[in-house]
Amino acid sequence: MKYRVTIEGREREVDVTLAPSGAVTVTLDGAPIEADVERVPGGVSLRLGARVYDIAVGGKPESAQIAAGSARAIVEVVSERARARAKKGGATGSGANELRAPMPGRIVKVLRKAGDAVKVGEPCVVIEAMKMENELRAPKDGSVKAVHVGEGVSVESQTLLVTFE
Repeated sequence: MKYRVTIEGREREVDVTLAPSGAVTVTLDGAPIEADVERVPGGVSLRLGARVYDIAVGGKPESAQIAAGSARAIVEVVSERARARAKKGGATGSGANELRAPMPGRIVKVLRKAGDAVKVGEPCVVIEAMKMENELRAPKDGSVKAVHVGEGVSVESQTLLVTFE
């Protein structure tokens, strides 16, 4: 299946093919990539060539928060089917109105409050997970509608943290 993936404003074309054996073939912007993907609790383990990445994924698939080690990104994924549906008047689901915990952890800092204006990518909440602090960022420009957690609170994966207008 073909996807348009936008990572921090940069759009890429990704074609993913699953073989009956379970093998995954990935093409990025027309160039083949040797890849293995395995689901693990809270995300996936991804091997690209000789490098392995443990990736935590949170939020809705069409506007996910991705964490790989110390790198963080807001990623929008739109399938070719969704793009075709959008051309016919359906929605693609872009522009998430919420921020969810990508993994279980403890809220260390809440950086925004209801009514605050935010730009895409600005930090809103800091969560500590697996002995690392992770900044969770606004998925779009707008304002904070509500903050649903406080500092020191333990959360599970996919817990609603912030909603946006």
